[in-house]
Amino acid sequence: MLYVRFPLSLRNVEDLLHERGIEISHETVRFWWNRFGPMFAAEIRRNRVSRIRSYSNWQWHLDEVFVKINGEMHYLWRAVDHEGEVLESYVTKRRDRKAALKFLRKAMKRYGGPEVVVTDKLRSYGAAMKVVGNADRQETGRWCNNRAENSHLPFRRRPVC
Repeated sequence: MLYVRFPLSLRNVEDLLHERGIEISHETVRFWWNRFGPMFAAEIRRNRVSRIRSYSNWQWHLDEVFVKINGEMHYLWRAVDHEGEVLESYVTKRRDRKAALKFLRKAMKRYGGPEVVVTDKLRSYGAAMKVVGNADRQETGRWCNNRAENSHLPFRRRPVC
């Protein structure tokens, strides 16, 4: 657990345990980490999701942006909570109701339903919200979705040549 919780090397963990009277090698620490590490990671992930799920259901901002992947244009859909934390990302080739519905269901399955969903005026969001049953929770406005737009900035910057 020392190797997981603190930024220590395998040899540092070996030295710490030696000071406490436990004689093991760094290879033993590596062996136990490979054996039990996935269980620790799953528990940390489960705790993180439950923590996020408890506070991020107030307001979501949904938006999509064009990205070029291997020379082809795709859409990157993002859900951002009221504090600017990216909750979910999803890449599709189309920007229709089916893609919006799949993205919305994926986010709601992982984080639960939000109280308010702020979107731009893309009609795919409205159609997907009707299917899910959240049509009354959707808010659209001219500058309401700035939090999600700012989340896309790293993708929009071009390298200066």
